[in-house]
Amino acid sequence: MQRLLSWLAAILAITVPAAASAQAYQCRAPQVRSVPQVSPDSARRELPVTGYTMALSWSPEFCKPRADSRAHRVQCSGDNGRFGLVVHGLWPESGGSWPQWCSTRGVLTPAELRANMCMMPSARLIARQWAKHGSCMTRRPATYFKVTRILWQSLRIPDYDRISREDELTAGRIRQAFADANPGWSPSQVGVKLNARGWLQEIRLCYGARFRPARCDRARYGAGDEAKAKIWRGL
Repeated sequence: MQRLLSWLAAILAITVPAAASAQAYQCRAPQVRSVPQVSPDSARRELPVTGYTMALSWSPEFCKPRADSRAHRVQCSGDNGRFGLVVHGLWPESGGSWPQWCSTRGVLTPAELRANMCMMPSARLIARQWAKHGSCMTRRPATYFKVTRILWQSLRIPDYDRISREDELTAGRIRQAFADANPGWSPSQVGVKLNARGWLQEIRLCYGARFRPARCDRARYGAGDEAKAKIWRGL
C-alpha cells in the first residue's frame, strides 16, 4: 500500500491542476478528545481488493431533517461551516462483493480524527469508515485517510447549486457535469444515487485496483441518465 500511495501521489501531482478544489465551503474542525467506539454490525469478510468506490454525500440533503440533531451538529448546525459534497467513505471492492470489518491492530487517534473532520464532518463516521472499510485496505488509519485525502483533493466539484436551478434536471446531467469538471473521468465512471423522492443523495466514483477511474457496475451507477432529479440547496 505504501508503494501504491507514493505512485498515486506522483500521478496526481502531474495530472491535477494546482487550483483544483473539492470543498467550496468554509470549515472549522472542532476539538476532538476521544474516538467513538464502533462495533461490527455485520459479518467479517476478508477478500482480495479488486477496485474502490469513493462515495460523496450531498450534505444539504443529508442535513435537511437533521439540522437540530446533536449527533450531526458538526456537519448540520452551521457552527463549523457549511458543506456541499463531503466524503462518505472510500470502500474497497472485491468482484461482486466487498471486504469489510477486517482484523487490524491499527488504532485511530483523536488527532487523526480531527485532521479529517473537514473532509468527513462526523467523528463517528470517520471511526466507522476506518473500522469497516479502511481496515481491509491498510494496517494504519493514517494511510487509509491519506489515500482518501489525495483522491478527494484531486477532484473539482461542479457548481451543483447553480445546476440545481436548471429546468428538467436529470441524473445524467449531474454525472455529466462531474465528468466535464474532471478531465480523465467519463460519465460511465460516475454513479448517482437519488433518494426515494428523487433528490440527490450521493455521487459514487468508481476506481480500478490502481485508483484509476473505472466503469461503474449497475449497482454503483445508480439512477439512469433519464431519471428526473432534484438537488436541495439547503435554503
